[in-house]
Amino acid sequence: MKSYDNFFLPIDNMEAAKFFYGKTLGLKLKFDFPDIGMSAFSVGTEEAAIILKDKHKFPDAKPVIWFVVDDVAKSYKELKKIGLIFLSEPYKIRTGNAVEFEDPFGNRLGITDYKK
Repeated sequence: MKSYDNFFLPIDNMEAAKFFYGKTLGLKLKFDFPDIGMSAFSVGTEEAAIILKDKHKFPDAKPVIWFVVDDVAKSYKELKKIGLIFLSEPYKIRTGNAVEFEDPFGNRLGITDYKK
């Protein structure tokens, strides 16, 4: 794990959430993809963002922390060999690849790379 990538939060009212994160907290909108139900807010100068996921489009969404790795496919294989259970096979995202898993305590985590 090289660094944090993003922090995902499930939201049931996207307009109210965008107002809260943008106006109340004063965070800068990083991107807004209403067609896929995701909006992101920057925190200071950090690359990692808070990404809001609309629960109407992602009904099973849970809070998730993603970490950056060099190669999702390679890390997936290595972690699977030592017994980590993933929620899916690695999948493509706009910036590269990703896959999620849960720790032994039910917290959702993920890994991503930037290999478009």
